[in-house]
Amino acid sequence: MAQPASIADYHRLAQRRLPKVLYDYADGGSFAEHTLRRNIEDLRALTLRQRVLRDVSTVSMSTTLLGQELRMPVILAPVGMGGMYARRGEVQAARAAEKAGVPFCLSTVAVCAVEEVAAATKAAPWFQLYMMKDRGFVQALLQRAWTAGARVLVLTVDLAVPGVRYRGSLAASPALTANLGRAIDGLRHLRWFMDVFVGGKPHLFGNLVPAVPSAKGLDDFWLWVRDGMDSAVTWDDVAWLRQHWSGPIVLKGILDVEDARQAVRAGADGIVVSNHGGRQLDAAPSSIAALPAIADAVGGDLTVLMDGGIRSGLDVLKALASGARGCLVGRAWVFALAVAGQQGVAHMLDILRTELRTAMALTGCTEIRAADRSLLTGLSEGKRPA
Repeated sequence: MAQPASIADYHRLAQRRLPKVLYDYADGGSFAEHTLRRNIEDLRALTLRQRVLRDVSTVSMSTTLLGQELRMPVILAPVGMGGMYARRGEVQAARAAEKAGVPFCLSTVAVCAVEEVAAATKAAPWFQLYMMKDRGFVQALLQRAWTAGARVLVLTVDLAVPGVRYRGSLAASPALTANLGRAIDGLRHLRWFMDVFVGGKPHLFGNLVPAVPSAKGLDDFWLWVRDGMDSAVTWDDVAWLRQHWSGPIVLKGILDVEDARQAVRAGADGIVVSNHGGRQLDAAPSSIAALPAIADAVGGDLTVLMDGGIRSGLDVLKALASGARGCLVGRAWVFALAVAGQQGVAHMLDILRTELRTAMALTGCTEIRAADRSLLTGLSEGKRPA
């Protein structure tokens, strides 16, 4: 098999390699998936200014985010169930991120526990939190993450209720064992079956084991998450988190300027402009459409990141030019992981790095920190093609 040349190649290959339920879980969005597509389409509609006869013999992509040095402004986003896409998948992805010099953010609902991931790398992961009703459990989980070395906490704020996801009726449970048809589909994907289903055990949510000690599989954990997710979370809970977390706190899921201003008032260190990858409110704007106004309003007060639709280094540069300091990528690393494990994630990051460097050179931008709206043409200023 020829080596994939793009993130899109990994996407296509993963569809063939994975059982349908797992592919749909990672690939799908909410309702009719308009916002999911809008994330990609609106990024595609932006155009960059091509500049010539500039010395681009040296191009620097390094930056500092939330006190950490990054070789490029990319973070592997938190994705639930990463360990079901390759054997101990979160560990493999974290190792690839460490070698690439970028952070890996571990999901609350990861297969691998934060201790397992942290022990596998010298670079501690960022940690993503879903706020649960049981604050005692949340406090204990925060302590576990901190003890493991995590210093950046990413609180997901756009999941007060789960989005309605039609594809495969995955709102209930994406566990492979949910029915016989899914089990048979798993057997049809023999490479995945042997690597993950047989060789990747235990299939648990490692961070949640203390809360569900009797769980025998992912279905049991999903039931606990569904019943335990706190839909009464407010801005006051950010202050509560600050009492139990000494490092930077980032709020993921901000799409509105007033919410961004409230994040500043609440003492957040950063925000992620995100619509949850198009998996929540299907009438929401794309992340890239919401980004410029939010960056203008609060970019001087906290670190603004963006998530949603990033499929290339070109997209990264467009997001940075629109006001982000860095980008989170989720589906890209999950599909690369499914195709080739740690090596696939490392190669995907190499693709992003090469594409970003090329885009910077062809726009005459030699320092990533200098990327701003001067790199965009008039089409980018809130105007879509007719």
